[in-house]
Amino acid sequence: MLELQINTTQNVNINFTAASVGERILAYGIDWIIKIAYIIVVYQLLFNLLDIPALISDMDQWSKMSIYIMCYLPVILYTLIFETLLDGQTPGKRILKIKVVKIDGYQASLADFLIRWFFRIVDLNMMSGVVALISIITSNKNQRLGDITAGTSVITLKNKINISHTILENLTDGYKPTYPNVIKLSDNDARIIKETFITAKKSSDYPTLIKLRKKIIEVVDIKEIKQKTDIEFIDVIMKDYNYYTQNM
Repeated sequence: MLELQINTTQNVNINFTAASVGERILAYGIDWIIKIAYIIVVYQLLFNLLDIPALISDMDQWSKMSIYIMCYLPVILYTLIFETLLDGQTPGKRILKIKVVKIDGYQASLADFLIRWFFRIVDLNMMSGVVALISIITSNKNQRLGDITAGTSVITLKNKINISHTILENLTDGYKPTYPNVIKLSDNDARIIKETFITAKKSSDYPTLIKLRKKIIEVVDIKEIKQKTDIEFIDVIMKDYNYYTQNM
């Protein structure tokens, strides 16, 4: 398995395992099975039940073509729609437990998914996917051309994870939060903060802890720090975030 090192905006490296070629091909195959099933259902509906050809027989060719394209548009936009709605996954990717992520540590955006989808014309539709296969095999981050252009990669989610690897925190009964403004953070912000915090604390990287504390103060808009050390402050921030998000 290829280890994929993602560098966050705090210059902290987070290691993920890149999805293998086999996993990506199998996910692609599952997605195509779903597409074919949709095409069969739509064909039966349009031609056998509704007799669309007879209904649109008086229309010009462009109008007929537009109707058929609209009916099969979900197949054309399948990957773009699902990766956008399912946070970087299609049904095939979800079954195989793989996911599209940005190589800078942030969640991929609609623009990134759009770029990946557009480059499928070259990656997967030309030479029956040979271009994509060669690109993934030769890339040091298992990226096809669409991934390279969008700055994304596909990782596996099958790693063993415990609470220390997530944004979750163990809160004691009766915990009282200190900073209500932590709700300004997103889950992705909290994940990056925790990854950075754990790595910096483990290696006694105090300059990074200072930068992290300053960034949190700026983003969360904290006027007064009530803890004596950066470690205590960041620890409280993570607990407060969990407290408010779990009770929203």
